[in-house]
Amino acid sequence: MTDAPTCVAFIPARSGSKRVTDKNIRQLGGHPLLAYSIRSAVDSGVFDAVVVATDSGLYAEIARHYGAEVPFLRPAGISGDTSPDIAWVVYALDTLRAAGRVFDAFSILRPTSPFRKAGTIRRAWAEFRAEPGVDSLRAVEKCGQHPAKMWIVRGRRMHPLLPMAPAEMPWHSSQYAALPVVHVQNASLEIAWSRVATEGGTIAGEVLMPFLTEGDEGLDVNTEEDWWYVNHLLERGQATLPPIDLPPFQAAPRPD
Repeated sequence: MTDAPTCVAFIPARSGSKRVTDKNIRQLGGHPLLAYSIRSAVDSGVFDAVVVATDSGLYAEIARHYGAEVPFLRPAGISGDTSPDIAWVVYALDTLRAAGRVFDAFSILRPTSPFRKAGTIRRAWAEFRAEPGVDSLRAVEKCGQHPAKMWIVRGRRMHPLLPMAPAEMPWHSSQYAALPVVHVQNASLEIAWSRVATEGGTIAGEVLMPFLTEGDEGLDVNTEEDWWYVNHLLERGQATLPPIDLPPFQAAPRPD
């Protein structure tokens, strides 16, 4: 019987959000947004380590309160608006390896998906481990706005984004039910073998498998409109956050 592969959870939480200031620690349901990803990761029992990758001392303090490790702070050069995920993932894997901690796989759990449950993670990990020959798994859901109805506008002319439709029945003139099923990625979770990042220079690799999120698992919170919407769902009992059996974080008083 072979040993189970080891996996580290990475929760990226940089402090420089522009659309919603400090969104990763904004309160939702009585706790900072970041807390839900940490607790679902810890409670899943899947991970050998749960690491928050942040550039902020305050975020690090909050992360540790909810049970995550923060073994390093992200350098400013890989914490900007346009910094690619691969940069901080490789930095994190290399930093951990230098400390003698090597993991077969990693998962990215973004704080902006607070409705991802421990069971969601267990289901994804089981599917990933059972699928031979893949580099990574990525959460997807059936798209709401179909790309067959989308156009590229150039001057005074339009061209269909997806030009493969039969001439006798263009997709842009078809009913949604007649269109090919298309899935869109959401931010719920990603899992990949570590070699994909360290050797291949990508967080996804070339062979990806889908993970179909269910119900509220794929809800993403990035804009003020998103915040209103998820609070509306919570108030109506149409979405549920992962349980947190810890007191809310309270910052220690700072000396004057």
